Amino acid sequence: MRRALDVAFQAVAMVVLCVALASLAALIWDVWRDGAGRLTWDFLTGFPSRRADQAGIWHALTGSIFVILVTIALAVPVGVAAAIYLEEYGSRSAVERLIEINITNLAAVPSIIYGLLGLGLFVRALGLGRSVLAGGATLALLVLPVVILSTREALRAVSKSLREGSYALGATKWQTIWYQVLPVAMPGILTGLILALSRAIGETAPLITIGAVTFVTFAPDSVWSPFTVLPIQVFNWVSRPQVEFQANAAAGIIVLLALLMTMNAVAIVVRDRYQKKVRS
Repeated sequence: MRRALDVAFQAVAMVVLCVALASLAALIWDVWRDGAGRLTWDFLTGFPSRRADQAGIWHALTGSIFVILVTIALAVPVGVAAAIYLEEYGSRSAVERLIEINITNLAAVPSIIYGLLGLGLFVRALGLGRSVLAGGATLALLVLPVVILSTREALRAVSKSLREGSYALGATKWQTIWYQVLPVAMPGILTGLILALSRAIGETAPLITIGAVTFVTFAPDSVWSPFTVLPIQVFNWVSRPQVEFQANAAAGIIVLLALLMTMNAVAIVVRDRYQKKVRS
């Protein structure tokens, strides 16, 4: 009976996977068919225009890169450090259990709430304005719970015997964490970062809430510059009634997917290198 249930669950999982892959392939083909013709050098290096054939995406592309780099710089060190403290140094007190519950709950909070928090905290209270830094900090808050939870799971998966062996050789707790635990846990940590940053790069609501503009004629040159990002630009083009702007939106989606896959590919290469280093 149990074997029959396992076979049934596997069959259902395979059907769901095939349907999901087919749907994704159809979506990508539809977007490629509509937007491939607009993927020219002038489109990639151009700036917004009210004429669809002259509109470009350079401002949104550089804005997305700036924002995601700020998000990485803020979320990764803080998230990994918090996970190390909670998992390796935590005393499992009532306060820490409350913190863990809140972190888990924050991972399910709608993104628009983080946008309101970023508007009140970064834009107004800290005076960062509607800048790249404010946008990156808001997205860092958004992905921080995911980074913490995934890092804790990766640290928890490291064998206790590795820690005990390190202690037996005279290493301190921090030396054990830095030289033994983190290298082994790094593939799992990077997997969590891929998921977190993939969510961040596609977010629109938090950035619109803090005041990211939909029409700018310049690319950001610092963390204090006003900005827009690819999802906002795509949304702006989709909202236009002209058919030509729909093609621009499809081309923008292709660029966004290419940026996402490039970022993920870099993370996967780094993860695989860590895995090979650990195995050797």
